[in-house]
Amino acid sequence: MLFGMPTLIETNTLEECATLCKSLKLDFIELNMNLPQYQLQNIDFSHFIDVANKYEIFYTIHLDENLNISDFNSYIADGYRRTVIETIELAKNLGVSIINMHLSQGVYFTLPDKKVYLFDEYRKQYLKSITEFRLLCENVIGEADIMICIENCDGFREFQKEALDILLQSSVFGLTFDIGHNHGCGNLDEAYIFKNRLYLCHMHMHDAVGKKNHLALGTGELDIGKYLSLAEDRKCRVVLETKTIEGLKQSVNWIRQKGLIE
Repeated sequence: MLFGMPTLIETNTLEECATLCKSLKLDFIELNMNLPQYQLQNIDFSHFIDVANKYEIFYTIHLDENLNISDFNSYIADGYRRTVIETIELAKNLGVSIINMHLSQGVYFTLPDKKVYLFDEYRKQYLKSITEFRLLCENVIGEADIMICIENCDGFREFQKEALDILLQSSVFGLTFDIGHNHGCGNLDEAYIFKNRLYLCHMHMHDAVGKKNHLALGTGELDIGKYLSLAEDRKCRVVLETKTIEGLKQSVNWIRQKGLIE
């Protein structure tokens, strides 16, 4: 297992983030592409490589959470697909092997008795876009050592599970297990993740109480040991995904007490 940290709102620059990462004896930083400083047009390859070498760390990448490569508006979908393509090229330049991605649920209509998800209602068109996206990523990644790992958020819908089954037919796609998100939605994703654990390569690890997550490890109600065993079995990269420096330090101390890092 290798442990890393997310890019935190309290660390405004890459170097601040790397300094903290090194001081906590973590292995990597997950670059969050929702933040302006980590937009593709703002990234200086040489600077990011220099920082990684200076602090002896590496990177994973978290794609923009708004990403929707299946949007029915082709202009919007093409923009997001271009973002993924250019992020893959960034990953090649930075030696990144894991790109984390959310799978959008898309828009839904609220009827008197239920929600109707448009990707479900127009499932054939949706799944066609997923197949096309898989082929696109395979072609762009080529022989590079890069995996696009799909993260669970608030319970995969059945149409999303069908999409995941299509993506996981490819060697360039895998799974990210966010244990706090899973807890917050009543463990809806756990059965799917465990069933497909051979595809698991990345984890977001934080504690939770009810629907409140991103808590420091050991401060909530999760059986962290169970998930650490899964991570160890699958040799996952594990992001200690708290949202504050203090929470991150608490999580690192908890992991250190378990003898998993120095």
